[in-house]
Amino acid sequence: MDGRTLIGRIAMPIGVAMALYHMWVIAVGPPQALIFRGTHLAFALALIYLLYPFATTGDGRRRFIWLDALFVAGAALALGHMFIDYDYFINRIIYIDDLKPLDIVASVAIIVVVLDATRRVIGWALPITALLFMGWALAVTRVDPMTLLDQLYMTTEGIFGSTLGVSAAYVTIFVVFGSVMERTGTGKLFMDFALALTGRQAGGPGKVSVVSSSLFGTISGSAVANVMVDGPITIPLMKRTGFTKHFAAGVEAVASTGGQIMPPIMGAAAFVMAEFLAVPYLQVVAWALIPSVLYYVACFGAVHFEAKRMGLVGLPAHEVPRLLTVLKERGHLFIPVAIILGGMMMGYSAPYCALAGTLACFPVALLRASTREGLHWGLVPEALEDGARNTLAVALACACAGLVIGSITLTGLGISFTNWIIGLSQSSLILALVLTAVAGIILGMGMPTTPAYIVMVSLMVPAIMKLGVIEPAAHMFAFYFAILSAITPPVALAVYAAASLAKADLWKSGWAAVKIGAAGFIVPFMFVFQPALLMIGDWPEIAHATVSACIGIGMLAAGLHGFLRFHLRSYERAMLIGGALAMTLVPGWIGDGVGILLLILVLLGQKLMPNQASQVSGQTTL
Repeated sequence: MDGRTLIGRIAMPIGVAMALYHMWVIAVGPPQALIFRGTHLAFALALIYLLYPFATTGDGRRRFIWLDALFVAGAALALGHMFIDYDYFINRIIYIDDLKPLDIVASVAIIVVVLDATRRVIGWALPITALLFMGWALAVTRVDPMTLLDQLYMTTEGIFGSTLGVSAAYVTIFVVFGSVMERTGTGKLFMDFALALTGRQAGGPGKVSVVSSSLFGTISGSAVANVMVDGPITIPLMKRTGFTKHFAAGVEAVASTGGQIMPPIMGAAAFVMAEFLAVPYLQVVAWALIPSVLYYVACFGAVHFEAKRMGLVGLPAHEVPRLLTVLKERGHLFIPVAIILGGMMMGYSAPYCALAGTLACFPVALLRASTREGLHWGLVPEALEDGARNTLAVALACACAGLVIGSITLTGLGISFTNWIIGLSQSSLILALVLTAVAGIILGMGMPTTPAYIVMVSLMVPAIMKLGVIEPAAHMFAFYFAILSAITPPVALAVYAAASLAKADLWKSGWAAVKIGAAGFIVPFMFVFQPALLMIGDWPEIAHATVSACIGIGMLAAGLHGFLRFHLRSYERAMLIGGALAMTLVPGWIGDGVGILLLILVLLGQKLMPNQASQVSGQTTL
């Protein structure tokens, strides 16, 4: 909050009002869809035009303030027209009743405003994508301009579609929950908890990063935000105990990126997925549980084997808190998360549970003197305003994604694209999956996870479903690759953030992140071919697939980082990587048998002929 400036003083009550409005709606029930989503967008636009000026001078003052005023007037016209003439909006027959002059002006105004506001918050990539799809509709498929305006503004199939509804109904309250948790000291709990669990192990600070970043996923759906909260503590610790700068940056980037796929509270795209598939959010959590564990097993294994290869040790005992002490002093701060989980398991809606968890944060923190210190009720409005600010990128991404979805729906481009993908892949599922993965990474380079996932669902997911992939696996596949762009060069935002903290080379950090998170790129293919990893199937099948995948991912981490019981020779690394791929990508006992056989051969070879480099370094066991 920038309370010292006039803009800050104006923005704060708007942000607090936005958070309170969404909390009130959850408590009493939402109004009609257009009103609710329109109000959500109105709050977001008000904050954006206060906090993100069109341009500034060298000393930070606004330039072209008249342009900001013009955009605000356009938003007020469009949203005011919708609110005031609501009966007209819901009673007219779309595509048949002609648009009035005011409808045309308002629809053009809101499209321009949404494109501009999105550009201010998250950059050009998504607005350009929306312009391309609208241009395709007008220039290639010859959609009537009035019909397109009707679709995008006058209905719930465009800007005010289900994606904006997810932002309004789900994302805002969970972001506010995260902000309130952060103010009550939960971040320190996560860090101390991770230190107590892993701090004294080989490569302890790296493992602390893995554990704490997975926990930070419960209060932040952003990889970059996780890096900036966790990294200033873990990266210096990793460097101090002997990890290279670029490896430390890579570990933090990969671990923080996984926060979006880590239940119980995942990134915003998970709520969009629940809406698209018309399933409870808890079902998405169940699908994501085993893949997220596999992701972090891979990251943990990479840190462990790299530390053993380099002969690194953990932190001194006096720097590591005792687990029982941490739980005694701060363990009660887990209660709000437990309230959310317990409520969803009892059948309550995710927003209602998040509201209950949010309201519990401050009272829970006041229970003990260890967490009561420095806590005052003045933090509440700060937390609410911060939560509102943190929703802006998601809100405008969802509104702008509505322009894309509305254009695709109107033109039938999704069906055409599906047929094109099937034709290009020559009906090969593997090739179609690779194309989808590449598309997800490219889309995710230029836009946040949520719009990248939404575009993939509109264009790519139907193609792989047509080739036999079940619906949950297809959506999870798109979700994962939209997230993994954050650690994939050349545009890897989480890596950029971590490398800046580590003062490391961007490219070296990027490739280190890819190596550390290599299994993350394989996991989506695994659950496509083994739906048991999504907890679909009977329990013996799920248990077998999970154990097999964990062993395979551990082998992959060992092979990539060159250490098992001793340093690995080149052919041993190749055997482990080959065995890992067999166990992870070939379903059933044949793949498992090949992988286990290769693992046994490598272990026997290391026992009978230990690598001399290992003897020199003194590394003898896991």
